[in-house]
Amino acid sequence: MSGEDPIEGIQFRIRHTMLPVSDLDRTIDFYTRLFGMDVMRLREQPGERVGYLGYGCEDEGPALELIQTGTPGQRGQMPPWAGHVAIYVSDLYKLCEILRREGVKFITEPGPVRPGSQDHVAFIKDPDGYTLELTERHTLTGPPLKRSYRGSSPDE
Repeated sequence: MSGEDPIEGIQFRIRHTMLPVSDLDRTIDFYTRLFGMDVMRLREQPGERVGYLGYGCEDEGPALELIQTGTPGQRGQMPPWAGHVAIYVSDLYKLCEILRREGVKFITEPGPVRPGSQDHVAFIKDPDGYTLELTERHTLTGPPLKRSYRGSSPDE
């Protein structure tokens, strides 16, 4: 990472901007075909499809995190953190202590991204009520999944 000035020894960089989308395949096609973005990573779980798009590797530069809930064309119920900017921090728990002292409101307290994960996350509100995801990430995602994307499967 370059260009970050640590605050109390904690380094930062913008990780991603999350946008809720109504049709993930259509949106991925738009950004890859018309803006030359790479598909960095895809994730599916019940009721949710997620795509990370950008230029190059997610570990080295910011991404768009696109989340589709529900069926294509129908936006499903989104969690309270939908529509957020994620900031990488090198020491999440230390930063959260500082933020608590400053009176920052937490939407989600710091903890593992999922049970057993070495990556940790917290969600807060900024002074205007926008959601920020604070993420301490130790797992590397590696090179882009695919440089072009057509259809519903990254392997097409």
